[in-house]
Amino acid sequence: MSIYGNQIYPFLVSQMGDPKPIREIRKRIIGHAEGVVLEIGAGSGANFVHYDPTRVTKLYALEPNPGMIRLAERQRLRTKLDVQYLDLPGERIPLEDRSVDSIVSTFTLGTIPDVVEALRGMRRVLRPRGKVIFFELGLSTDLRVQRWQQRWEPVAYRLFEGLHLTRDIPSLLNQGGFDVENVESMYLAAFPKSWTYCMWGTAC
Repeated sequence: MSIYGNQIYPFLVSQMGDPKPIREIRKRIIGHAEGVVLEIGAGSGANFVHYDPTRVTKLYALEPNPGMIRLAERQRLRTKLDVQYLDLPGERIPLEDRSVDSIVSTFTLGTIPDVVEALRGMRRVLRPRGKVIFFELGLSTDLRVQRWQQRWEPVAYRLFEGLHLTRDIPSLLNQGGFDVENVESMYLAAFPKSWTYCMWGTAC
């Protein structure tokens, strides 16, 4: 992994990735995770403090970036969570079929190269009554903003390790085998709208 990917990028994410509007939504949704939890792209561990340790028995934190794991460990020490870090061998999640109760993905589905295949892997490991909790950047419903998202996407892709601004997250969840139960969306900042259109909700 490059110096940028291992050191500079984790620093950027830790400094820029959890402003107040994002943190408030994390507080609202992450506490609903329960049982054995798989967090996809745990990053710097920004979600860790929002899990309810009385509801979560085990947290598998899937994160291939060593620099991110170093930052996540600092967050883990602030909690009582039982966390086990997982690397991603190829595109296969290293867990047994139907072995987790909740899957959490925040600002990750926009960066996975083969996202539909990854979602099918999540479907495989999720128990029949389990839920996916997601919070993602995605394609705006405003055509003018979409055009700006398309213009900015090459920059986002290079600066944030493969980030796409134009992914239709609910549609991708459907392609991966999930039914979206509910979804909310809004611009988390007035400017630039092309970088701040987010959606969150649950799927099963």
